[in-house]
Amino acid sequence: MLTFKKLIGDTYKLLMQRYLGFWMPLILNICVYWVISRVEFHMPKQEKGQTHSIRPVSRRPPSWCRYQPEEVEAFIIKLAKDGHSMSQIGTLLRDQYAIPLVKPITGKSISDILKDAGMAPPMPEDLSNLVKKARGLAVHMEKNHKDLHNKRAMQVIEARIHKLSRYYKRTGVLPEKWKYESKVASIT
Repeated sequence: MLTFKKLIGDTYKLLMQRYLGFWMPLILNICVYWVISRVEFHMPKQEKGQTHSIRPVSRRPPSWCRYQPEEVEAFIIKLAKDGHSMSQIGTLLRDQYAIPLVKPITGKSISDILKDAGMAPPMPEDLSNLVKKARGLAVHMEKNHKDLHNKRAMQVIEARIHKLSRYYKRTGVLPEKWKYESKVASIT
């Protein structure tokens, strides 16, 4: 908090008392209020985006879930053969089979189970979704050259693709020679 002494020195205060007398405290309070209201500011509170589901605290399988690990793995492989992605498999297991989380029951994640079965996708799901989105936007941009808002959206998507690909190359999920061809450069 700014104090009066920090804002205005003591000597200035003495000089002002001689000339202004009675009005001095009132004028100084107004000046201090004005300066403080201009100098100090606060960041607004985060009020939006707080509702979300919370994962269970316990890492043990719930007592009401009666599936054995082999059954859950069979469900996952069956759903993967039907053409569902890993996130869709997790949602279907939660909604249709009442399996809240796979890892506490089987000890492995959905991606690990699919890797062991030899059915893992060649590219991680989040990266492939971004590439699909960029491909659709590229088709739109070829038809609508002057759409500057979507040109910017394309740049943002491609930046996210490059960032994710660097991460996956570093962790060994993608090969080092994997490269994404930028569509924004070809459009401009």
